[in-house]
Amino acid sequence: MNTVPRILVVDDQEKNRRLMEALLASRGYEVLLAEGGEQGLAMALDRGPDLILLDVLMPDLDGYSVCTRLRREAGMQAVPIVMVTSLDAKEDRVRGLDAGADDFITKPVVKEELWARVRSLLRVKELYDKAQAQKAELAAWSQTLEYRVAEKVMEVEHLSLLKRFFSPALAERLVATGNGEILRSHRREITVLFADLRGFSAYAERVDAMALMSMLREFHRAMGKLVFQYEGTLERFTGDGFMVFFNDPDPQDDHSLRAVKLALAMREAAGPLQARWQALGGPAGLGIGLSRGEATVGPIGFEGRLDYAAIGAVTNRASRLCAAALPGEILACDTTAQAVAQEVMFGATRWLDLRGLGTGQAAHPVLDLVSA
Repeated sequence: MNTVPRILVVDDQEKNRRLMEALLASRGYEVLLAEGGEQGLAMALDRGPDLILLDVLMPDLDGYSVCTRLRREAGMQAVPIVMVTSLDAKEDRVRGLDAGADDFITKPVVKEELWARVRSLLRVKELYDKAQAQKAELAAWSQTLEYRVAEKVMEVEHLSLLKRFFSPALAERLVATGNGEILRSHRREITVLFADLRGFSAYAERVDAMALMSMLREFHRAMGKLVFQYEGTLERFTGDGFMVFFNDPDPQDDHSLRAVKLALAMREAAGPLQARWQALGGPAGLGIGLSRGEATVGPIGFEGRLDYAAIGAVTNRASRLCAAALPGEILACDTTAQAVAQEVMFGATRWLDLRGLGTGQAAHPVLDLVSA
């Protein structure tokens, strides 16, 4: 409702209009005057009064018709309408109620009665307006809540997707910053680590299925924890092996050194596990290959099943070096070795023929960190 209640007086008699105007204005109300039913109907729809005093008998459009037509308008259904009439027959009042009137005032108007009825109906209108405002506010809150819930669900789904590829800390940071660019294919220099267990296939053929899966869960748990610790991007587990790469999606100036440190930590963590496995005739040890070079990086797969992958010769080289490594050995390509030459100790270079990559490929066995 308006700060100053607005009351529309509809009467074809000027003296009646002026009387109503004087009585209502003396109480501080804003008064609008209409000279008949047609004008009153138009003013009501245009000005939106808080209450209407409507004469019944008018030549152009009587009060019953005006009231009926106003009640068909959505914005006028709650506006109090008081019929002002000299008629006192029961059937006339019933007709007025059927048309949508809220109350009646009998002519000649008694000012105290007029003020009392106006005050009463305006209080009802004010309560209705407050209820409508609260309803709208509640609807807005509900819509906002729905939007926030939907937004949070999308964020959780996005985070769940990213956590398949990246460390939890990195995944949460990517979601928080809204950086969706990383899930677009791009070229990047990376360092790839490829690792698998020597003798695993033969062991898998003869061991109980439950014992085999238990061993793999223990292995994956230990290795996965280290991948996230050194902030590598896990491309995939392949049974007894896995592939990790560095320098994507976050740039890492020391990505080759990180890969070496991860490889050394994995070799150390695999020692106690390997001792238990070998007592049961398990794998002989972990072989690791490291390769540095440019790759195409991005999501591959289809809807519902995506991997964040690195594709290129660099990944093939890491895989071939891993296959050539002895149990417990870490072999780095020449580019990787050069990048970390000041921080890492290497054994004697081995020259290998790597399938698909040519003959005489340098393989540098990683011994330890210089500072170790």
